[in-house]
Amino acid sequence: MRRVVAQGTFDILHPGHLHYLEEAASMGDRLHVIVARGANVTHKPAPVVPDDQRREMVAALDPVDEARLGHAEDFFVPVRDIDPDVIVLGHDQHHDEETLSAMLAEEGIECEVARASGREDEGRLLSTGRIIDRVCERRC
Repeated sequence: MRRVVAQGTFDILHPGHLHYLEEAASMGDRLHVIVARGANVTHKPAPVVPDDQRREMVAALDPVDEARLGHAEDFFVPVRDIDPDVIVLGHDQHHDEETLSAMLAEEGIECEVARASGREDEGRLLSTGRIIDRVCERRC
């Protein structure tokens, strides 16, 4: 059985998230998703939706076999628990494949690192940030 891990913030779900998770699921037999804890999101604004609700929404998506929150202090704890064959990064995630591969090797975790494609869809809101901006433009 080929285990796949996808990870991200998944704040305000949109079709881009679904595309990422469908593509990740196609790379194996079981898709495990690690949902970042809001306290650990430092590369962009903090999530709007609480941690447990984001995890619950991701778990409800058809491509997802299991969704869990990331570890509060150590990114590698859930990765070790899952023991994936591949970790699939989203097309726009800030992680670098080579750096992540080196970090995994240093931790003694042997798995492939892949990057999902982006979803090209003119005019669609495929970014949580753009969704929030539009809500603010129209409602604030």
